[in-house]
Amino acid sequence: MTSDALSEILHLTTVESMVTGGFDAGGQWALRFPAPKSIKFFALTQGACWTQIDGEAPVRFEEGDVGLLTAQRPYTVSSDPSVTPLDAMALFSGRGRSFVTLGEGTDCSYVGGHVLLDPTTGTLLSEALPPWLRIDGATEQAGRIRWLLDELVTERTQRLPGNALVASQLAQLLFVQILRAQMNGNGRIPPSWLRALGDRRLAPAVQLMHDEPARSWHLDELARACAMSRSSFAARFTATAGIGPLGYLARWRIHIACKALRDDDLPVASIAALIGYSSQGAFSNAFKRATGLSPSLWRERQAGDNAA
Repeated sequence: MTSDALSEILHLTTVESMVTGGFDAGGQWALRFPAPKSIKFFALTQGACWTQIDGEAPVRFEEGDVGLLTAQRPYTVSSDPSVTPLDAMALFSGRGRSFVTLGEGTDCSYVGGHVLLDPTTGTLLSEALPPWLRIDGATEQAGRIRWLLDELVTERTQRLPGNALVASQLAQLLFVQILRAQMNGNGRIPPSWLRALGDRRLAPAVQLMHDEPARSWHLDELARACAMSRSSFAARFTATAGIGPLGYLARWRIHIACKALRDDDLPVASIAALIGYSSQGAFSNAFKRATGLSPSLWRERQAGDNAA
Protein backbone atom coordinates (compact mmCIF):
# COMPACT_ATOMS: atom_id res chain seq x y z
CA MET A 1 0.00 0.00 0.00
CA THR A 2 1.31 3.39 -0.95
CA SER A 3 -0.19 5.52 1.80
CA ASP A 4 -2.02 5.44 5.10
CA ALA A 5 -5.71 6.38 5.14
CA LEU A 6 -5.72 7.78 8.68
CA SER A 7 -2.68 9.96 7.95
CA GLU A 8 -4.31 11.24 4.75
CA ILE A 9 -7.52 12.13 6.56
CA LEU A 10 -5.65 13.92 9.35
CA HIS A 11 -3.58 15.82 6.79
CA LEU A 12 -6.74 16.84 4.98
CA THR A 13 -8.83 17.80 8.02
CA THR A 14 -6.54 19.19 10.73
CA VAL A 15 -4.66 22.49 10.86
CA GLU A 16 -2.72 22.01 14.08
CA SER A 17 -2.71 20.29 17.46
CA MET A 18 -1.30 22.14 20.41
CA VAL A 19 -1.15 22.26 24.19
CA THR A 20 -2.77 25.48 25.38
CA GLY A 21 -2.46 25.31 29.16
CA GLY A 22 -3.12 23.45 32.36
CA PHE A 23 -3.09 23.62 36.12
CA ASP A 24 -1.94 21.98 39.33
CA ALA A 25 -4.57 21.77 42.06
CA GLY A 26 -4.94 20.73 45.66
CA GLY A 27 -7.73 20.66 48.26
CA GLN A 28 -11.29 21.52 47.21
CA TRP A 29 -11.44 23.15 43.79
CA ALA A 30 -13.49 23.42 40.61
CA LEU A 31 -13.04 25.20 37.28
CA ARG A 32 -15.69 25.81 34.63
CA PHE A 33 -14.56 26.09 31.01
CA PRO A 34 -16.59 27.63 28.17
CA ALA A 35 -17.74 25.61 25.17
CA PRO A 36 -14.69 24.99 22.98
CA LYS A 37 -14.67 26.22 19.40
CA SER A 38 -12.39 23.37 18.32
CA ILE A 39 -11.80 19.77 19.38
CA LYS A 40 -10.59 19.92 22.97
CA PHE A 41 -8.39 17.31 24.62
CA PHE A 42 -7.24 17.12 28.22
CA ALA A 43 -5.25 14.66 30.31
CA LEU A 44 -4.52 13.92 33.93
CA THR A 45 -0.77 13.64 34.43
CA GLN A 46 -1.13 13.24 38.21
CA GLY A 47 -3.89 12.46 40.68
CA ALA A 48 -7.60 12.31 39.87
CA CYS A 49 -10.56 14.62 39.25
CA TRP A 50 -14.15 14.75 38.08
CA THR A 51 -15.14 16.05 34.65
CA GLN A 52 -18.72 16.99 33.80
CA ILE A 53 -19.82 18.01 30.32
CA ASP A 54 -23.08 20.00 30.32
CA GLY A 55 -25.93 17.56 29.81
CA GLU A 56 -23.88 14.52 30.94
CA ALA A 57 -23.23 12.84 34.28
CA PRO A 58 -19.87 13.49 36.03
CA VAL A 59 -17.07 11.10 35.08
CA ARG A 60 -14.07 10.23 37.24
CA PHE A 61 -10.67 10.71 35.60
CA GLU A 62 -7.59 8.99 37.00
CA GLU A 63 -3.91 9.59 36.32
CA GLY A 64 -3.12 8.76 32.69
CA ASP A 65 -6.71 9.15 31.47
CA VAL A 66 -7.39 11.40 28.49
CA GLY A 67 -10.61 13.19 27.53
CA LEU A 68 -11.71 14.41 24.13
CA LEU A 69 -14.56 16.90 23.60
CA THR A 70 -15.95 17.58 20.14
CA ALA A 71 -19.33 18.98 21.23
CA GLN A 72 -19.49 22.72 21.74
CA ARG A 73 -20.64 22.48 25.35
CA PRO A 74 -19.22 24.02 28.54
CA TYR A 75 -17.66 21.62 31.02
CA THR A 76 -16.42 21.60 34.61
CA VAL A 77 -13.34 19.95 36.10
CA SER A 78 -13.29 19.55 39.88
CA SER A 79 -12.09 17.71 42.94
CA ASP A 80 -15.78 17.09 43.73
CA PRO A 81 -18.87 17.82 41.58
CA SER A 82 -20.49 19.61 44.52
CA VAL A 83 -17.82 22.35 44.65
CA THR A 84 -18.89 25.71 43.18
CA PRO A 85 -16.62 26.34 40.18
CA LEU A 86 -14.50 29.35 39.34
CA ASP A 87 -14.55 30.80 35.83
CA ALA A 88 -11.49 29.18 34.25
CA MET A 89 -10.97 31.80 31.54
CA ALA A 90 -11.16 34.66 34.03
CA LEU A 91 -8.63 32.88 36.22
CA PHE A 92 -6.15 32.22 33.42
CA SER A 93 -6.46 35.60 31.70
CA GLY A 94 -6.41 37.41 35.02
CA ARG A 95 -3.05 35.88 35.85
CA GLY A 96 -1.74 36.26 32.32
CA ARG A 97 -0.49 32.67 32.23
CA SER A 98 -1.43 29.44 30.51
CA PHE A 99 -0.63 27.33 33.59
CA VAL A 100 -1.90 28.16 37.08
CA THR A 101 -1.89 26.65 40.58
CA LEU A 102 -5.00 26.15 42.68
CA GLY A 103 -4.49 25.75 46.43
CA GLU A 104 -1.33 23.85 47.27
CA GLY A 105 -1.33 22.31 43.82
CA THR A 106 -0.15 18.90 44.97
CA ASP A 107 -3.15 16.62 44.35
CA CYS A 108 -3.89 16.88 40.65
CA SER A 109 -2.11 17.97 37.47
CA TYR A 110 -4.12 18.68 34.33
CA VAL A 111 -2.92 19.59 30.84
CA GLY A 112 -5.23 20.72 28.04
CA GLY A 113 -5.02 21.54 24.38
CA HIS A 114 -6.98 21.67 21.16
CA VAL A 115 -7.05 20.38 17.62
CA LEU A 116 -7.92 23.04 15.05
CA LEU A 117 -9.85 21.66 12.09
CA ASP A 118 -9.70 22.78 8.50
CA PRO A 119 -12.80 24.95 7.96
CA THR A 120 -13.46 23.24 4.63
CA THR A 121 -12.82 19.56 5.31
CA GLY A 122 -12.83 19.34 9.11
CA THR A 123 -16.34 17.88 9.31
CA LEU A 124 -14.97 14.63 7.90
CA LEU A 125 -13.15 14.18 11.21
CA SER A 126 -15.54 15.84 13.67
CA GLU A 127 -18.52 13.80 12.42
CA ALA A 128 -16.60 10.56 13.03
CA LEU A 129 -16.26 11.24 16.76
CA PRO A 130 -18.84 11.20 19.57
CA PRO A 131 -19.65 14.44 21.46
CA TRP A 132 -17.11 13.47 24.10
CA LEU A 133 -15.15 10.46 25.27
CA ARG A 134 -12.74 9.27 27.92
CA ILE A 135 -9.69 7.16 27.10
CA ASP A 136 -8.87 4.84 29.98
CA GLY A 137 -5.22 4.95 31.00
CA ALA A 138 -5.34 1.14 31.01
CA THR A 139 -6.08 0.79 27.27
CA GLU A 140 -3.78 -0.95 24.83
CA GLN A 141 -2.35 2.45 23.90
CA ALA A 142 -1.87 3.42 27.56
CA GLY A 143 1.91 2.95 27.49
CA ARG A 144 2.31 5.28 24.51
CA ILE A 145 -0.13 7.80 25.98
CA ARG A 146 1.71 7.83 29.31
CA TRP A 147 5.03 8.39 27.54
CA LEU A 148 3.56 11.31 25.56
CA LEU A 149 2.08 12.83 28.71
CA ASP A 150 5.42 12.50 30.52
CA GLU A 151 7.16 14.24 27.64
CA LEU A 152 4.58 17.04 27.63
CA VAL A 153 5.18 17.58 31.34
CA THR A 154 8.94 17.64 30.74
CA GLU A 155 8.58 20.25 27.98
CA ARG A 156 6.37 22.35 30.23
CA THR A 157 8.58 22.22 33.33
CA GLN A 158 12.11 22.30 31.89
CA ARG A 159 11.58 25.05 29.29
CA LEU A 160 14.02 23.44 26.86
CA PRO A 161 14.90 25.17 23.56
CA GLY A 162 12.21 24.56 20.95
CA ASN A 163 9.71 23.43 23.58
CA ALA A 164 6.71 25.01 21.83
CA LEU A 165 7.39 23.07 18.62
CA VAL A 166 8.04 19.83 20.50
CA ALA A 167 4.86 20.26 22.56
CA SER A 168 2.86 20.80 19.37
CA GLN A 169 4.23 17.61 17.81
CA LEU A 170 3.58 15.65 21.00
CA ALA A 171 0.01 16.95 21.05
CA GLN A 172 -0.48 15.73 17.48
CA LEU A 173 0.86 12.31 18.43
CA LEU A 174 -1.42 12.22 21.46
CA PHE A 175 -4.41 12.94 19.23
CA VAL A 176 -3.42 10.10 16.89
CA GLN A 177 -3.20 7.73 19.86
CA ILE A 178 -6.67 8.82 20.98
CA LEU A 179 -8.04 7.99 17.53
CA ARG A 180 -6.25 4.64 17.50
CA ALA A 181 -7.74 3.77 20.87
CA GLN A 182 -11.20 4.47 19.48
CA MET A 183 -10.59 2.40 16.35
CA ASN A 184 -10.20 -0.70 18.51
CA GLY A 185 -13.89 -1.47 18.78
CA ASN A 186 -15.10 1.32 21.07
CA GLY A 187 -18.90 1.23 20.89
CA ARG A 188 -19.22 4.98 21.47
CA ILE A 189 -17.83 5.81 18.05
CA PRO A 190 -20.71 6.50 15.62
CA PRO A 191 -20.83 4.69 12.27
CA SER A 192 -18.06 6.36 10.27
CA TRP A 193 -14.84 5.88 8.33
CA LEU A 194 -13.04 5.68 11.70
CA ARG A 195 -14.99 2.58 12.64
CA ALA A 196 -14.43 1.13 9.18
CA LEU A 197 -10.67 1.64 9.50
CA GLY A 198 -10.79 -0.05 12.90
CA ASP A 199 -12.55 -3.07 11.40
CA ARG A 200 -9.80 -5.38 10.16
CA ARG A 201 -12.16 -6.99 7.67
CA LEU A 202 -13.03 -3.65 6.05
CA ALA A 203 -9.79 -1.68 6.43
CA PRO A 204 -8.21 -3.10 3.21
CA ALA A 205 -11.08 -1.69 1.12
CA VAL A 206 -10.87 1.74 2.76
CA GLN A 207 -7.14 1.79 2.16
CA LEU A 208 -7.51 0.84 -1.51
CA MET A 209 -9.94 3.71 -2.08
CA HIS A 210 -7.49 6.10 -0.45
CA ASP A 211 -4.55 4.72 -2.42
CA GLU A 212 -6.33 5.22 -5.76
CA PRO A 213 -9.32 7.55 -5.37
CA ALA A 214 -9.46 8.19 -9.12
CA ARG A 215 -9.84 4.52 -9.99
CA SER A 216 -13.28 3.27 -11.01
CA TRP A 217 -13.66 0.81 -8.16
CA HIS A 218 -16.29 -1.91 -8.28
CA LEU A 219 -17.89 -3.62 -5.31
CA ASP A 220 -16.55 -6.99 -6.46
CA GLU A 221 -12.95 -5.73 -6.34
CA LEU A 222 -13.31 -4.16 -2.91
CA ALA A 223 -15.10 -7.20 -1.50
CA ARG A 224 -12.40 -9.49 -2.88
CA ALA A 225 -9.71 -7.41 -1.15
CA CYS A 226 -11.55 -8.05 2.13
CA ALA A 227 -12.03 -11.77 1.38
CA MET A 228 -15.81 -11.33 1.56
CA SER A 229 -18.76 -11.85 -0.73
CA ARG A 230 -20.10 -8.76 -2.46
CA SER A 231 -23.34 -8.73 -0.45
CA SER A 232 -21.69 -9.40 2.91
CA PHE A 233 -19.08 -6.74 2.26
CA ALA A 234 -21.61 -4.10 1.22
CA ALA A 235 -23.84 -4.80 4.24
CA ARG A 236 -20.97 -4.77 6.72
CA PHE A 237 -19.40 -1.63 5.27
CA THR A 238 -22.70 0.27 5.33
CA ALA A 239 -23.48 -0.77 8.91
CA THR A 240 -19.98 0.16 10.10
CA ALA A 241 -19.28 3.32 8.11
CA GLY A 242 -22.85 4.64 7.92
CA ILE A 243 -22.57 4.84 4.13
CA GLY A 244 -22.05 2.34 1.30
CA PRO A 245 -18.54 1.71 -0.08
CA LEU A 246 -19.03 3.59 -3.33
CA GLY A 247 -20.86 6.37 -1.51
CA TYR A 248 -17.82 6.68 0.78
CA LEU A 249 -15.54 6.84 -2.26
CA ALA A 250 -17.67 9.61 -3.80
CA ARG A 251 -17.61 11.58 -0.54
CA TRP A 252 -13.83 11.20 -0.20
CA ARG A 253 -13.38 12.45 -3.77
CA ILE A 254 -15.46 15.56 -2.99
CA HIS A 255 -13.34 16.31 0.09
CA ILE A 256 -10.17 16.06 -2.02
CA ALA A 257 -11.77 18.32 -4.63
CA CYS A 258 -12.74 20.93 -2.03
CA LYS A 259 -9.18 21.22 -0.78
CA ALA A 260 -7.82 21.37 -4.34
CA LEU A 261 -10.32 24.04 -5.39
CA ARG A 262 -9.41 26.16 -2.39
CA ASP A 263 -5.64 25.66 -2.27
CA ASP A 264 -4.53 24.89 -5.83
CA ASP A 265 -4.72 26.96 -9.00
CA LEU A 266 -5.84 24.04 -11.13
CA PRO A 267 -8.64 24.27 -13.71
CA VAL A 268 -11.85 22.55 -12.68
CA ALA A 269 -11.42 20.04 -15.50
CA SER A 270 -7.99 19.04 -14.14
CA ILE A 271 -9.39 18.51 -10.65
CA ALA A 272 -12.20 16.42 -12.11
CA ALA A 273 -9.70 14.16 -13.86
CA LEU A 274 -7.49 14.01 -10.75
CA ILE A 275 -10.24 12.42 -8.67
CA GLY A 276 -11.63 10.08 -11.31
CA TYR A 277 -14.43 11.85 -13.17
CA SER A 278 -14.61 11.23 -16.89
CA SER A 279 -15.80 14.76 -17.63
CA GLN A 280 -16.02 18.17 -16.06
CA GLY A 281 -19.80 18.01 -16.38
CA ALA A 282 -20.06 14.77 -14.41
CA PHE A 283 -17.82 16.20 -11.70
CA SER A 284 -19.76 19.46 -11.54
CA ASN A 285 -23.06 17.59 -11.13
CA ALA A 286 -21.63 15.39 -8.34
CA PHE A 287 -20.02 18.37 -6.61
CA LYS A 288 -23.24 20.40 -6.70
CA ARG A 289 -25.22 17.48 -5.26
CA ALA A 290 -22.75 17.27 -2.37
CA THR A 291 -22.22 20.97 -1.62
CA GLY A 292 -25.15 22.81 -3.19
CA LEU A 293 -22.77 24.85 -5.37
CA SER A 294 -20.95 24.40 -8.65
CA PRO A 295 -17.16 23.95 -8.33
CA SER A 296 -16.49 27.38 -9.81
CA LEU A 297 -18.94 29.19 -7.53
CA TRP A 298 -17.67 27.25 -4.51
CA ARG A 299 -14.11 28.33 -5.33
CA GLU A 300 -15.18 31.97 -5.76
CA ARG A 301 -16.91 31.99 -2.38
CA GLN A 302 -13.90 30.42 -0.67
CA ALA A 303 -11.64 33.07 -2.19
CA GLY A 304 -14.02 35.79 -0.99
CA ASP A 305 -14.12 34.36 2.54
CA ASN A 306 -10.33 34.17 2.69
CA ALA A 307 -9.98 37.77 1.49
CA ALA A 308 -12.50 39.10 4.03
